[in-house]
Amino acid sequence: MEKLTPSSIQERIQKLPGWTYNGNAIETQLKFKDFKEAFSVMTRIAFECEALNHHPDWKNVFNQLHIALNTHDVQGITDKDFALAHKIQDILSD
Repeated sequence: MEKLTPSSIQERIQKLPGWTYNGNAIETQLKFKDFKEAFSVMTRIAFECEALNHHPDWKNVFNQLHIALNTHDVQGITDKDFALAHKIQDILSD
């Protein structure tokens, strides 16, 4: 799996509203009604992560969830990160 170029990442991130590129990962910050809703979404995301065999770096504090995606094997951002980000967006739009 190849690491994506910064210009390719910038182009692709435009199709992911609410996501940013920080040089090391693509990230989003989400806010929910309460902890139960945040945890419910995290659980749904976890099933997608297992299906893709790709796992986020994330942090949950009460109703907030920060997600950062990169591919540790190549020390950068790959197609796998964008595939998972799009799955996360699908979950959020349900």
